[in-house]
Amino acid sequence: MRDTSPISESALSRAAVTRRQLLLRAGYTAAGLALAGGADAGQQTPKIVLGEGDHKYECLHDWLVPPDTIQWGDTQGLAQDAKGNIYITHTVNKASESKDAIVLFDKNGKFLTSWGSRFAGGGHGIDIRKEHGKEVIYHCDTAHRQVVKTTLTGDVIWEKGLPTEAGVYKEKNPFVPTNVAFAPNGDFYIADGYGSHWIHQYNLKGDWIRTFGGPGTEPGKFRTPHGIWLDTRGEEPLLVITDRANSRLQYFTLDGKYVRMVTEGMRKPCYFGIRGDQMIVADLQSTVTLLDKDNKVITQLGDGAAIPDLRGHPRSDFIPGKFIHPHAAKYLHNGDILVAEYVPIGRITLLRRIRA
Repeated sequence: MRDTSPISESALSRAAVTRRQLLLRAGYTAAGLALAGGADAGQQTPKIVLGEGDHKYECLHDWLVPPDTIQWGDTQGLAQDAKGNIYITHTVNKASESKDAIVLFDKNGKFLTSWGSRFAGGGHGIDIRKEHGKEVIYHCDTAHRQVVKTTLTGDVIWEKGLPTEAGVYKEKNPFVPTNVAFAPNGDFYIADGYGSHWIHQYNLKGDWIRTFGGPGTEPGKFRTPHGIWLDTRGEEPLLVITDRANSRLQYFTLDGKYVRMVTEGMRKPCYFGIRGDQMIVADLQSTVTLLDKDNKVITQLGDGAAIPDLRGHPRSDFIPGKFIHPHAAKYLHNGDILVAEYVPIGRITLLRRIRA
């Protein structure tokens, strides 16, 4: 049977990789040795292990690196299709030869292709679901202020801009969508996270149903409703939304009624992933948080809050095992975790589950 597990560091070193991949990994090796106080020539760098108890992960920074023609901008969104292929959105570095904002890798981390130059500068939330037997992608383009639905290869099905039907955008109130969530009946929800802080619900055909939320600090209101997800861990499915600037998660029924909030362990929560009874939260304030079925903190991974903010610094300043600004985190099909960080030179980290 063909091995479908993620490739190891040694296997990667034997594979055909770009010069930039080698330089990135060499830089982390040197930094790891310095952090450990040095090592003799030929001594292997120890693994970086994050977490505790039954929740330990080997930290592999720059597990996904594009070819030399593509230079990451801020890495922002993550998705995985049924075949295991991984989609990364980024804002595209100005020095990049290619302006493609969507970069595609296989489940083992091998670069496949790129596309989506129309999203350059605004590649943000990206979500995949199956509709009428085929997988489709929902893109949130923050530069062009649109939600765009495409095939897996980028052919546009429809695009949506300012939802005038909602009647809440007066004068020049901005609409800047950040992420999309899906309901079991086919409805979808758009979070206007960088605009005017509303949540918009549509049916499968793309017809507007309702709008709720809006700006504020009281329950049911938002300051930067950045990430949105369907939480199926309870007795009934609920929408969970990251209220980032209010440092909390908020829960709603599928028809937009406020239910409750979560504040424990929340700093600047950005985005979610759910696997079994656990939820992972990418927190822009330097950590990735694991929550149990009751949303109690299990552990926080790679907490870099105690170190200086290294956004904008060269990679040589990055500290192995410490996150800077996690913007998205996703459970891969095999249970490993992928993390995208909001840093101008991009960084995609694999947290490989250490299984007993």
